[in-house]
Amino acid sequence: MLALQKLSYRQEANLIGSDQIPPLRETLEALQQSTETFYGYFLSSQLAGAISYKRESDLLDIYRMMVHPDYFRRGIARALLQYVEGCEPGIKRIVVSTASLNVPARTLYKHQGFTATAEEEIIPRLWIIHFEKRLC
Repeated sequence: MLALQKLSYRQEANLIGSDQIPPLRETLEALQQSTETFYGYFLSSQLAGAISYKRESDLLDIYRMMVHPDYFRRGIARALLQYVEGCEPGIKRIVVSTASLNVPARTLYKHQGFTATAEEEIIPRLWIIHFEKRLC
């Protein structure tokens, strides 16, 4: 999982021109201590993608979306989003954030019914955009 995370977020860092993305600095110990729920997407026993989230009441907050660069543009992120949306009964809202300059992620979320709700600078010169999808 950590290797996938590093590969995936390294691609995002290259795309947005910043390596200040927190998942790039995460240690194995920190990942193992996470309280997020994780699901993986496997192709021929290879971990090709993963998603993590936390649920609070009727809110699903997506923390990580990772796809191995060898498997980009194969619908893995879309499948992971659809899976977690369907496996948590009673969810009324899903929220997710990505780097503002990450056009592929922004496009994915918009195509999956998410609406941009806010944009903020989390550290100097690193802007993120927040998305929300209402299910009810």
